[in-house]
Amino acid sequence: MRVVKLATCSLNQWAMDFQGNLERTKKSIKQAKDAGAVFRVGPELELSGYGCEDHFLEPDTLTHSWECLAEILASDLTDGIVCDIGLPVEQGGVRYNCRAYCLNGQILLIRPKLYLANDGNYRELRRFSAWKHLRQLVELQLPDSIKEVTGQTKVPFGDGYLSFEDTNVASETCEELFTPASPHIGLSLNGVEIIANGSGSHHQLQKLNTRLELMQSATSKGGGVYLYANQQGCDGGRLYYDGCACIVVNGDVVAQGSQFSLKDIEVIVASVDLDTVAGYRGAVSSLREQASQQPPIPFVNVSFRLSRPLDMLKNFPTLPIPIKYHTPQEEIALGPACWLWDYLRRSRASGFLLPLSGGADSSSVAAIVGCMCQLVVKAVEGDQQVCLDAVRIGNYQEKEVPKTAQELANRILHTVYMGTENSSEGTRSRADRLAKEIGASHLDIKVDVIVSAFLSLFKTITGKTLRYKVDGGTQTENLALQNIQARIRMVIAYMLASLLPWVRSKPGYLLVLGSANVDEGLRGYLTKYDCSSADINPIGGISKQDLRAFLRWGANNLGYPSLAEIEGAPPTAELEPIRANYTQIDEIDMGMTYEELSMYGRLRMIFRCGPVSMFQHLCHRWQGRLTPAEVATKVKDFFRFYSTNRHKMTTLTPSYHAENYSPEDNRFDLRQFLYNTRWPWQFRRIDQLVKSVEVKELSSSILVEKRNMEPTDAEVAAVHSTGFGVPAASSSNPQAGKGT
Repeated sequence: MRVVKLATCSLNQWAMDFQGNLERTKKSIKQAKDAGAVFRVGPELELSGYGCEDHFLEPDTLTHSWECLAEILASDLTDGIVCDIGLPVEQGGVRYNCRAYCLNGQILLIRPKLYLANDGNYRELRRFSAWKHLRQLVELQLPDSIKEVTGQTKVPFGDGYLSFEDTNVASETCEELFTPASPHIGLSLNGVEIIANGSGSHHQLQKLNTRLELMQSATSKGGGVYLYANQQGCDGGRLYYDGCACIVVNGDVVAQGSQFSLKDIEVIVASVDLDTVAGYRGAVSSLREQASQQPPIPFVNVSFRLSRPLDMLKNFPTLPIPIKYHTPQEEIALGPACWLWDYLRRSRASGFLLPLSGGADSSSVAAIVGCMCQLVVKAVEGDQQVCLDAVRIGNYQEKEVPKTAQELANRILHTVYMGTENSSEGTRSRADRLAKEIGASHLDIKVDVIVSAFLSLFKTITGKTLRYKVDGGTQTENLALQNIQARIRMVIAYMLASLLPWVRSKPGYLLVLGSANVDEGLRGYLTKYDCSSADINPIGGISKQDLRAFLRWGANNLGYPSLAEIEGAPPTAELEPIRANYTQIDEIDMGMTYEELSMYGRLRMIFRCGPVSMFQHLCHRWQGRLTPAEVATKVKDFFRFYSTNRHKMTTLTPSYHAENYSPEDNRFDLRQFLYNTRWPWQFRRIDQLVKSVEVKELSSSILVEKRNMEPTDAEVAAVHSTGFGVPAASSSNPQAGKGT
């Protein structure tokens, strides 16, 4: 049996943190060696960090990456173990996203990425080129930092693989797994048995299912071993890389790491019998036939064996395991919680400030921070880095560590209910109870005096007194009065974020948390520069429907029972006066439901629908529920509001990316923010379609009515049997039959 012990890892790298990235990479190699592995693969661009963005255009970024690799090669870390390490490389004046294979202090091969990720959140073509010379190897001139350490001047570079004495090994990089004609197909048919994939794949709700299905498909069709490594954590931007390193053999998962973890380093190891790969492939006739005619891929010979003698007790092949998937509600809790922890500790802030209104959105954010505290307390005992960060951020004294999530939350989460005369006792009470359940340090304040000061100033300037619409004011007055309250809350939030640590005799400052969901951003149902404006927003990429499901889940699973009551309350901004016959309700204010907003968002972004195609799609989807004219009105209303408020996306708080219909315009949804909000061409076309449908329906109804008026065969027979026949009208006697 050719038994090989393989290692893959998830690393919490940080863009441009070369010192930290190098240390984590080195520790992961050491852990793999200590576990007996002879091959180790790390994440995409692990030495520089994946999220360097335009820093990849700077020569320094490449130079420092080579310097980090030189330090690894100068040590004994690669002795006896093949290391697949990700870094940016320049060849022939062109920058590439590469994998460097190293063994015994030497570079064996550098393999550039063949197919780049360049949609959604990814802009790899802005910084790198794809290697277009398929099945070709050239020579790369190494920099001085590597020459001095290895004595090598040139190494093979290009689309090839490594041929060891007992097996063949190759690479894919992230996006290549997702492409229709993935490299693993040709590699498998060329006899490559081990394929490693170093990735920088971010979390999106239920995206892990797709990844694992693709890996299982790749190895069940062509046989083989697939090692998947990934970044984990927040590396400096809106994305959270969710780890979940895994090893798949012939369609079976034999090792799977955690998807959401506070660990900086997680190494997954499995022993694999390569003879099972050969047997699997040899049993499929069509695979053999395709392999026999597959164009050859160049390779580099390596005098080294990966397999070790079989030890029935220590080195037996790892058995398949059941796959672990999280529910969407668990992902909403865990992903943003881990992202917030990384952001908090790396920003050197001392906690969070959250305007807590008692509504679904801000309560979801509070619950996610509570979940973060629970994760930290669980990790404190076994993870030294988490413990050190928790002690520093929580301002614990020497030898003190957080013992409960509530205790930690009291030190790092500050919530404030900013009520006005328009606020209800229900929301105030819910905010207070949730803060107590989480353990947050909570303030309950009234801001009416500040609102009154603004209104008095306005009256002094203009002589005008503003009135709410419910009291006879205009829509302009009504909106202005609401915006004043919202913007005042933002100013108070930032004041408290700066000064509360000082008040509590603690160092540092607080990060202000936002709580606008993805649907409200899409519709523009928020005030620009209001309390939705913050430093970061953990729910800005999550829909209202998903948040409601999360609140129901959190009430039972996070230990915050008040979330159930919060979820059941009608969403309201509480910016207008409450009267006996009037209460402000979000969905009435917006003129559309959150369910409809979610549908509009998916059609606009995922299905790439403009107004006309969205109308056509919804006519089919809502057939029997709404008439075409009613659908047209809804679609027009959505696009008017969307285009009118699109400018708000330019100042939207940086948000955790979770939905692929996010309207965030800085990285993901690249559309203009100045529109012709009348959409004259599109709306006219919709009106034409509505009219054509109505004409068809009218013609159809007339035809049906005419058919209903014609006597049936039975009725004709009955008339003839009684003798009371009615003469038919003829063209020559148009009055025939009348008066009978």
